[in-house]
Amino acid sequence: MDPRPHSNHQHAGAERLSFVLPALNEEENIGDVVAAIRTRYPDAELIVVDDGSTDATAEIARQHGAKVISHPYNTGNGASIKSGVNNATGDLVIMMDADGQHSLDDLPRLLQAMTPSVEMVVGARTLRTHASHRRLLGNVLLNKFAGLMTGKKIPDLTSGFRVVRRDTFKKLLYLLPNGFSYPTTSTMAHLRLGLPIVFVPIEARSRKGKSKINLIRDGVKFLIIIMKITTLFSPMRVFFPTSLAFFTAGIVRYSWFYATTGNFSGMAGVMFITAILIFLIGLVSEQITSVHYSLFRH
Repeated sequence: MDPRPHSNHQHAGAERLSFVLPALNEEENIGDVVAAIRTRYPDAELIVVDDGSTDATAEIARQHGAKVISHPYNTGNGASIKSGVNNATGDLVIMMDADGQHSLDDLPRLLQAMTPSVEMVVGARTLRTHASHRRLLGNVLLNKFAGLMTGKKIPDLTSGFRVVRRDTFKKLLYLLPNGFSYPTTSTMAHLRLGLPIVFVPIEARSRKGKSKINLIRDGVKFLIIIMKITTLFSPMRVFFPTSLAFFTAGIVRYSWFYATTGNFSGMAGVMFITAILIFLIGLVSEQITSVHYSLFRH
């Protein structure tokens, strides 16, 4: 599968393309974004999911040739992705933000990286293209933490610009939260299931209007999502270090208490028992995970 090297207008593989753009009050940007996609990829399916906008987002998207799915009220960015993917008919689904941050100039490289063995290609923003220094720091910390949990290097965990295989991605839709952390969840799920991901560097542009992401509130949500996905797909990465920490603390407590009093420490005993219980819970969770793997593969 290889896009034509000198044209952005066609995707030269057998795969059909579907664009899915979640949009909330993006009347400033949606017209230009949809028009650009229509011009450069006229044969592609283009779906705009209007997530309860109170402005003219839906009308403008229709005027420029997009198929519009309208939610009666705001359900969240992840919920919009679910609606779009469930209604898409293409083999490959291209997810982009509707605020104009993502450039179609980068898309041919993402499509070129989508070889038959790859399940997802993520447009990884370079460090200088993040919205602010605080957002950059938050994303770097999230990337490092997610990499620790998955054992893989993750250049950009939260990028909303990605290409996925529709059939595979639909199997993971039930995992996606309705909020802004769908990129985090989908990336973590692919990595933990061993589904190949490629990260392609992109240059994100400044958006018009105000971002709808709150750094602290959504950052905490992202951390929770990382922990949930890790315990779902690889629970021992959480349970074993926790068990080891309690066991080590018990050894330290017992050694100090015995050296100073010559007696056994009851607190150390509690720590040893806690370590054993956490380890056993981890083993049971691993068995449940094995069942989950087999259900996904079928």
